[in-house]
Parts: sequence; C-alpha cells; structure tokens
Amino acid sequence: MEPTEELADLLSPPTLTPGARRILEVASDLFYRGGLHAVGVDTIAAESGVTKRTLYDRFGSKDGLIRAYLQLRHQRWWERMQRRVNQAPGSPILALWDSYTLDAEPSDRGCAFINAAGELPEDHPARDVIRAHKRAVLDLLTELLRRSRGPVDDAESTARQIFLLLEGGMSQRGIDGDDHMLRSGREVVEHLLDLTPPEAGPGSRADS
Repeated sequence: MEPTEELADLLSPPTLTPGARRILEVASDLFYRGGLHAVGVDTIAAESGVTKRTLYDRFGSKDGLIRAYLQLRHQRWWERMQRRVNQAPGSPILALWDSYTLDAEPSDRGCAFINAAGELPEDHPARDVIRAHKRAVLDLLTELLRRSRGPVDDAESTARQIFLLLEGGMSQRGIDGDDHMLRSGREVVEHLLDLTPPEAGPGSRADS
C-alpha cells in the first residue's frame, strides 16, 4: 500500500542533481547523529566539499535542507519496509514492526521524525513531513489489519494501539541505545494479533 496522494506529495524528496544529492547524504547523517540545531550549514558544506552558497542554491535554506532530509529518510525506509512486508512469510504487521529494528539505516538514536519534532517549532516547514510520515505508518497498519483479519470493526483501534507501542519503543531506543523495549512491545503485538474475533452480540444466534 502506498501513502495517499496527498501524503505522497509531502513525503517525496525534491529532484536533485548528483551534487545536491551528495549534500543531502552528508546532511542526513550529520542531522541524525548531531541534531538539527547543533549541526550548522558551515559543517555540512565543509563535509560535502561545497561552499555555503552552493548549499543555499540547491536547497534555499537550512530549513529546506531539513525538510529534504526527512523526506529522503522516509522514502528510503518506506521502500525497504514495503519489500519486507511483501516478502514476509508470516504476519505483515510484524514484518513492518521488524523494519524498525532490522533496518539498514542507523536508528540507535531513536526515530528521526520524533527527534525532529522535539527540535522544530510548530510552524517549521518540515513539520508537515513529520506528520505525513506518522500518518502513513498508521494508515498502513490499519490496512494490513483489515487485510489479515477481515473487515473487523476494531482495525483502526488496534492499529492505533500497535502504533503507540511502536512509537514508545522507538522513543525508548533513543534513550537506552538498544531495542529491548521494542522487543517487549513486539510480544504485546503478537498477543494482540492472536486475539479471537469478538463474540456475536445480543440478539444474534450462534448457529445462524
């Protein structure tokens, strides 16, 4: 499942030249490791081998570079996650969960989007990218539940529960530096997925 057209537009990185791509690659690693405020454009330009003017020509501002960083991180993770979900021999929901712990990109500092939300003011142009990423994950969880469990009434509610467990586990990973809370959360999700459908309500017949 792809994000809705509206979310996809927000989450798509800009079309970049190879040089601009190099700047974004360097900035992405520095932003995740060092934080958005702590890492300045001087450092990014120097590490990229370009001038500050070139950086601003490509991205307009540091804010534009931060927005592109989050879009690129979403795009890469989403593509890898979808492959894992599509190839999962078992539960696609657990495959999505495992995309957070087994992903190729570093995540020992926790979720890049949660970290960015903690640093950026509400009116920052990258805020809508953060919201779109989280919305896309929640929408996908809901869709996967509907596919695997049928048209159950509690798909959205269960998806929100799983989403909150995942968000909490990722936040704790950034604090602890390991994934033991994510592993505990996975056990809870396994229990949620094993729940039997609700019994028929009053007035219905079990043998009908």
